[in-house]
Amino acid sequence: MPPFLRGLTLGLSLIVAIGPQNAFVLRQGLTRQHALLAALACSLSDTLLVTLGVLGVGAFLARNPGLAALGTLAGAAFLLWYGWRSFRAARKPGTLDTAGQSQSRPRAVITTAAAFSFLNPHALLDTVVLIGGASAGLSGSGRRAFLLGTVLASWVWFFSLSLAGRQLAPLMRSPRAWQVLDVLVGLMMWAVAGGLVLGLRQG
Repeated sequence: MPPFLRGLTLGLSLIVAIGPQNAFVLRQGLTRQHALLAALACSLSDTLLVTLGVLGVGAFLARNPGLAALGTLAGAAFLLWYGWRSFRAARKPGTLDTAGQSQSRPRAVITTAAAFSFLNPHALLDTVVLIGGASAGLSGSGRRAFLLGTVLASWVWFFSLSLAGRQLAPLMRSPRAWQVLDVLVGLMMWAVAGGLVLGLRQG
């Protein structure tokens, strides 16, 4: 398989799995609050991480378990906080009629998207370590093509997800639908955080 297609396939297989980044971008799309900005921030973050991974940072982190453990704890703490916020929102579910409701500021959207990217050990593992390791056998033009394919996967997925959220908006008119979504997001965030801490203890 050509390096470009290998990178594109690997990138999609890693990013399509449900995770904090995807949940955040989807929710911004549903609320129509800077959805494209959220997709752009996540895409740029992944581009930076993948580039660092392909350039060899992944190997450095793998040799320093102390840094990996510190990043895992920081990521778990962030996910616990965001999960708690989702559960709190589920107690007073809103609707898609956003008149009179507070709007997310662009800076807050960018900051949250960056946190989901850089404080999420799973995202770091996928982009820096796994993708970086997969490119180890390539060199020159092959490595550049692999990098381009992997980066393209992130951009296509996140922008597709933000647009899909807008299409699903009519289904989210009911407060009950928002309540279910917030609970599912909270459970997912806490499950990921618990898995990170458990994996750290077992490791």
